[in-house]
Amino acid sequence: MERRKFIFKAGAAAAVATTAGISTACSPSTGLKAGEVLHTVIFDLKHPIGSAEAKKFLTDGYNILTKVPGVLDFQVFRQCSPKNDYQYGFYMRFRNQADFDAYTAHPEHTKFVQERWDTEVSRFQESDFQTIL
Repeated sequence: MERRKFIFKAGAAAAVATTAGISTACSPSTGLKAGEVLHTVIFDLKHPIGSAEAKKFLTDGYNILTKVPGVLDFQVFRQCSPKNDYQYGFYMRFRNQADFDAYTAHPEHTKFVQERWDTEVSRFQESDFQTIL
């Protein structure tokens, strides 16, 4: 009798999950294409978290750097996990390595780095990835 209840409950749970559109299998990302470059940087600002100065830096970074040709996507993040103690993150996506290299050398990017990043960021870590699947 207990076995029948278990089988019934398991079947019901599977039916509910299926009708709710819940998938248990991982499928490849549809948002990224092979060869695209993801540029990520996590960082701390010298400004207090949530301050007007911090908000200005993040907003200016977004407004300035999204105008550089080749940037397909740009996201600004605030850390929300105790696993990492960096405060903020920028994420950018580029069509290919050439677009990323052009962005890195672009005068607006280098100006932002020299005038804002180098003076307002206390520490950071960059990671750049190229999609392979």
